[in-house]
Amino acid sequence: MRLRFRFLVLGLLAGLLALAGCTVPVVAPNSGGDVRGAAPAPAASGQPNWRPCPDVPAQLVGRGARGMSYDCATIKVPQDWADKGNGQTFDIALIRVRSDKQHDRIGSLLVNPGGPGASGVNLAVYLSFGAAFQGIPEEITNRFDIVGFDPRGVDRSSPVECISDAQLDESFGYTPDPVTQEQFDGLVNLNKSIGQECGAKYGDKLKLFSTVQTARDMDAIRTAVGDQKMTYLGYSYGTLLGATYAQLFPQNVRALVLDGAVDPRQNFVAGSESQAKGFALAFDNFAKWCDSTPAQCPIAPDAKAAVNTAIEKAEVSPVTGAGGRKATSGWVFYAVISSLYTQSGWQALASAIKSLEGGDPAEVFQLADSYAERDPSGHYSNLFDANIAVNCADQRTVPDANQVRTYQNQWRSSIPMFGAPLAVGMLPCSEWPGGHDPYPTGPATGSAPILVVGTTGDPATPYAQAPALANMLGVGRLLTWEGEGHTAYPQTECITSAVNKYLLNQTLPPEGTRCPAK
Repeated sequence: MRLRFRFLVLGLLAGLLALAGCTVPVVAPNSGGDVRGAAPAPAASGQPNWRPCPDVPAQLVGRGARGMSYDCATIKVPQDWADKGNGQTFDIALIRVRSDKQHDRIGSLLVNPGGPGASGVNLAVYLSFGAAFQGIPEEITNRFDIVGFDPRGVDRSSPVECISDAQLDESFGYTPDPVTQEQFDGLVNLNKSIGQECGAKYGDKLKLFSTVQTARDMDAIRTAVGDQKMTYLGYSYGTLLGATYAQLFPQNVRALVLDGAVDPRQNFVAGSESQAKGFALAFDNFAKWCDSTPAQCPIAPDAKAAVNTAIEKAEVSPVTGAGGRKATSGWVFYAVISSLYTQSGWQALASAIKSLEGGDPAEVFQLADSYAERDPSGHYSNLFDANIAVNCADQRTVPDANQVRTYQNQWRSSIPMFGAPLAVGMLPCSEWPGGHDPYPTGPATGSAPILVVGTTGDPATPYAQAPALANMLGVGRLLTWEGEGHTAYPQTECITSAVNKYLLNQTLPPEGTRCPAK
């Protein structure tokens, strides 16, 4: 996903940081180190040595949630689960959030926000703020510890770090649809350079950041926290991670909620095309909203034309912002992408485009930077290093640059605005070294029933992937939200009630359940 890549999304966090007044997290993870306050790596028993870490929520959102305690730990896992005896390990950072109202404890609820590359430690903190911030409802925190983990290669867990801030700036700022051969070749060369540098640093170890390896880490976490069976809430790419877990360890599944489903059977090309269509649908819905609520949309009545014009103008004459930073067409495009993850982002997009028309790119940068996890000093988290490493390791086959060029030209006309950028978004894997370790794509035979949640207006994991995932697993039950944006739980009472009953009692909603938008 991301970095002119397949957008396999982090979007769950979009709704959680209402307390920060933004549509996606504005505070980048503290990449490169252990969780502050975390205990040293535990002994060979693998049991985590929990230690209070209230500084983690303080860093992220200014304070911890009332009535919640925060404990952190680090466990070690084999770098390669197929060769556990070589002694090489990765550190996996954990956080445990526990309510002071907890009673009749069921166990731990392991959470993952997606990405790949996003921090589950951060997610657990955001979820701990409860219903006021679209976090985990009290009904759940009263019965479960909320356990977040940074997957291998991500943020605090032996992070992959091989892409420079300058390379990321160039990539995000690059024209989203490099039409001329010179422009296209420039993007190919940028991705070749990134691949060569990452390959020189990590070599064959790059394939060890695959989803299959992380799913095995999850079972080590289950054992470490003392749960006989896994209870899990995965968003977006986290649904792929959960599905992989269920196929590898069906006997260890208690309850898995997979929200914002990824269809594992889609190949790389089909998945990229599907996402392009998803964002195109969300953009259509944004334009309809502008038409129907012009008082809230300063670029009405033709919002599509306003956005397209802004990108076209930025291509030839980008507006210069503070410090001489230029709002190129790439930055405007990623501001659009960032805003389409949630319906609450639509007004921010309209405002940003209007301000850009007036010569002020600050709002465009704010939206794009929140998506890119770029801080005001121009430093990035390792989200995209990890994102590329995981996505490329996961693929069975990838198109070469010439094939990408063909898809770009085809999708430009068939999926306006988003088709060509999502096609060239496959280039990082075309130029990535390290080999492949693809995930399984079959039924979770022997697993307990699994709840798969899909949103009809989801831009990043289009709705059709939800029934496909449920059918593939064989034990999946589909729950549909007729809403907008990426991921559904806990957006409405209908969705929240259905998911809560399943997590608490393993009671599935009736077949065909569809929840209204509000």
